[in-house]
Amino acid sequence: MTNFPVLVLNQNYEPLNVCQARRAIVLILRGKAEVLEKDSGFLHSVGITFLIPSVIRIVYHIKRPHRQRKMTKLEVFNRDQYICQYCGQDTKELTLDHVIPKRYGGKHIWENVVSACIPCNRRKAGHTPTEAGMLLLHQPQPPSNNGFYVPYYYSHRHAEWQKYLPQ
Repeated sequence: MTNFPVLVLNQNYEPLNVCQARRAIVLILRGKAEVLEKDSGFLHSVGITFLIPSVIRIVYHIKRPHRQRKMTKLEVFNRDQYICQYCGQDTKELTLDHVIPKRYGGKHIWENVVSACIPCNRRKAGHTPTEAGMLLLHQPQPPSNNGFYVPYYYSHRHAEWQKYLPQ
């Protein structure tokens, strides 16, 4: 239970990090954080039993720079929320697809790369969406630069985190 994920928020309720339950409890005991949401589990020490937090908030403001996101496969999948941009299937079995294929001069930039499931990527092959008779669900664009995103496998497992995460 010490490896249980805990969402860490800044003083202004902006998501900062995901840490382990053990680290969250240490921050709470030292007075550096407060519990906003509790989980159903317990962590036992020799003399004390702790209710495992699910969301904590740091009591002082932490300044951090907002960096431009690099375009990686994981970042594209997170931007598209692990959904195929052609058929709408929610899956982890995704590939990258260039909307305008490289052979037509398409570039490897945010506005030209989308997540596609393997069958859709094979069906589209080296064609444009109109040539293949496929429509995009959303026009690709650079992700918002809010600094932090919660990985896919955490956001779907912790419904109580949703009200603290930017949409």
